[in-house]
Amino acid sequence: MIASRLVVDRDFVVADLDRRVFGTFVEHMGRCVYTGIYEPNHPDADSRGYRKDVMELTRELGPTIVRYPGGNFLSGYNWEDGVGPKEQRPKRLDLAWYSVETNQFGTNEFIEWCRALDIEPMYGVNLGTRGPDEARHFVEYCNHPGGTALSDLRREHGHEKPHDIKFWCLGNEMDGPWQIGRKTADEYGRIALETAKLMRSVDPTIQLAACGSSTHEMATYGAWEDRVLEHCFEQVDFISLHTYFENRRDSTAEFFGNIEVMDLFIKEIVAVADSVAARKHSSKRIMLSFDEWNVWYKARSINDLRKPGWPTAPRLIEEVYNTEDALVVGGALITMMNNADRVKTACLAQLVNVIGPIMTEPGGAAWRQTIFYPFSQASKFGHGRVLKSVIESPTYEAETFPEIAYLCAAVVDDPATGITTIFALNRHLTDEMDLNIELRGLGTERTLDQALELHHTNMKAVNTREAPLTVAPAVNSRVSVEGEKITARLKPGSWNVIVTTARERG
Repeated sequence: MIASRLVVDRDFVVADLDRRVFGTFVEHMGRCVYTGIYEPNHPDADSRGYRKDVMELTRELGPTIVRYPGGNFLSGYNWEDGVGPKEQRPKRLDLAWYSVETNQFGTNEFIEWCRALDIEPMYGVNLGTRGPDEARHFVEYCNHPGGTALSDLRREHGHEKPHDIKFWCLGNEMDGPWQIGRKTADEYGRIALETAKLMRSVDPTIQLAACGSSTHEMATYGAWEDRVLEHCFEQVDFISLHTYFENRRDSTAEFFGNIEVMDLFIKEIVAVADSVAARKHSSKRIMLSFDEWNVWYKARSINDLRKPGWPTAPRLIEEVYNTEDALVVGGALITMMNNADRVKTACLAQLVNVIGPIMTEPGGAAWRQTIFYPFSQASKFGHGRVLKSVIESPTYEAETFPEIAYLCAAVVDDPATGITTIFALNRHLTDEMDLNIELRGLGTERTLDQALELHHTNMKAVNTREAPLTVAPAVNSRVSVEGEKITARLKPGSWNVIVTTARERG
């Protein structure tokens, strides 16, 4: 048995939690779109071809914003190919994933899907093979009310009202050697600046994200962000971060260190962005868009990334997630919540099939992967403001990160409802944790609404089509509330959510 302590105070607030941190990602890659969210011949498809079973699971997952259409795919994409009558849309070779893109699903289909699910769309513009002119035309098509060639074309395509897309990404991973149209930091910074100026001229209300480094390990990491923001600082609102967690040592304890590395990554990029602001004598603060993140390490061979013969919607990087993957995803969500002052959007990559929390079979069933649960619970209960957590916990040493606390936690409080939610990860793999929580100034009369745990004795346990509930949340009956104090017993290697409500605020 180990003991830990968590203390928060109503007057010590990190920031209001931007609900857009619970975003996901839909890319034209593998089976994410075709036989994922869109399969007209599926027995459970609606009249538009959207899989209703996937829509229901997406509602349960609870994403607030979804990035589209890529990803590496974006850097070779012509947005015009995906609008208008489907029978007139061209098939193209997708050089990012060596597939044939049919363009039967495009801008307007994605907007309709988002609107049906009450999800905000996040769009990207191609700055690999294209540039400022195509980007401003895309914004005009999507957001201008009417009376011009492109806005009237959208109306001819069945969308009288503008799409009013507010969040736009200026390209994707433009520093990557694998990227179509890769650029140096100065080349990209300049084109991002000019593109942003034109896009804002069409619609001044939009928010724009510039590309940060593709990974924390890039040789140009840090210097890339500095040079890019030196060029486009005044015209962008966000810098993007991408990361994929790997279990390179096949050790759960080491795997947990990725959570600490993510926190360091965030703080380093904040420091770089603020140094640019200082040089420019600017009070403006660039926010962070963690618009690609997930666990990904098992499906990384060339056979997982490419299939021969230019297939349509092949099975690519269909990672099967286990218990330890779900715990790391939970820890990543805690980390982003605890950095709510600067992390304002984030996208779990991707939504369906392709390293997704949802899996499907063509013509068949859909089910939840293990990582589905921490995300859905964080989105469901993550409302309000993030309080600064003071944690006392035993620690351990690892090669991934020098000192790792067994307790990883975040506390989100909603003054409007009186609901306070504790998200807690016990990273000890053999010992239960006695957790003592103090909610200072948040109300002495409290009720315990829910106490949930995600735990399995086998860290390699997975959910499958045949056994979809092998790893699933359960009630934690060993939680009690007395005044401002909560006591909980957490199982080894477990993700926990404790929801309480104050009848009156202190």
